[in-house]
Amino acid sequence: MKTVFKARKLFSPLETLEQAVVVVEDGMITSLSSQAERDLPADAEIIDFQDGVIAPAYFDQHVHGSGGFDVMEATEEALVGVSRFLGRHGVAGYLATTVTASMDATLKSLSGLARLIEAAQDRVDPGAATALPVGIHLEGPFLSHEKRGVHSPELLLTPTVALFDRFWQAAEGRIRLITIAPELPNAAEVIAHATARGVRVSIGHSNATAEFAQAAIAAGAVSATHTFNAMRQLEHRDPGILGVVLDDGALFAEIICDGHHVMPMVVRLFWKAKGAGRAILITDGISASGMPDGLYKLGNLDVVVKDGQCTSGGSIAGSTLTMDRAVSNFHEFTGAPLAEVAGLAGRNPARMLGLEDRFGSLEVGRRADFVVLGEGGVLRESVLDGRRAK
Repeated sequence: MKTVFKARKLFSPLETLEQAVVVVEDGMITSLSSQAERDLPADAEIIDFQDGVIAPAYFDQHVHGSGGFDVMEATEEALVGVSRFLGRHGVAGYLATTVTASMDATLKSLSGLARLIEAAQDRVDPGAATALPVGIHLEGPFLSHEKRGVHSPELLLTPTVALFDRFWQAAEGRIRLITIAPELPNAAEVIAHATARGVRVSIGHSNATAEFAQAAIAAGAVSATHTFNAMRQLEHRDPGILGVVLDDGALFAEIICDGHHVMPMVVRLFWKAKGAGRAILITDGISASGMPDGLYKLGNLDVVVKDGQCTSGGSIAGSTLTMDRAVSNFHEFTGAPLAEVAGLAGRNPARMLGLEDRFGSLEVGRRADFVVLGEGGVLRESVLDGRRAK
């Protein structure tokens, strides 16, 4: 059975189609065109989004949980719950992101996540349109004490190749991204080692000087973790890690665009510095995403959520932001073209992670994973594997 999706416009994102027609069969895109270029298949179901805009579905490389579940639970129920929630908010793929925990707890979570990710080579719930977990983002324990945020200080560790390899082996090679503070002893050596294994390295939770940050990039680091948050502040005679992140035109950089972690004026400065080619939207979402105010978990940490804001011990502890809201917020805060903003949530993380052949673009022969956006980039619908997420 063929399905034809029609919309006012489509961002591929490499080109824009007016009066777009997307033909899908068995979850795969078989044709992309404008309505003027071809007749609609006679045997197809037609779904008309009218004035909606189609864009590639999103990818969240930094999310700890959602819908009441934390990824470090590493159970099938938790991962299915997270995947369903993310799918409804336009996310086609994601990295299950850890938080600093004891060695035993970390290894147990990594091992459990590896098995679940291996089993989820297709969608984790064949009966529903769900996001696909494709790897792990190891956030901690190689973080700065001074800029640790809510990560437990007694559980932070000095990076070594041997420690990284323990995590790598427990995760069965499923670690795709690691956050590390570049000023820590052995950081450059571990960055080079992780990079050689194909892991992308992000610098963050750091009080590094500019020199340490530049050394990390020279060793292989390619991104920065939630820019501005848990970073040494910018000084005009001591630019530090933040100065390097904003100045280096080759470095990707994450940002949490909820209007709470980073104010709109600073989001605009970030946009001017990183632009459409290197900015990456993340949620840093925790188990409280999509849930009412109350008490939730981030790994083993207790997090209080009030008015949608997450704190633990008086410090910000992740967010309840969803990726669709991050896109509409960024569009509102910066006035950037919607096609470019959508790319910050899909194409750029896929490019940074080496997953651009699977995510972030709409092309014939690829899975039909896309979002339908309304005025201001607000999500109207999520379509994954050609199925509408409910």
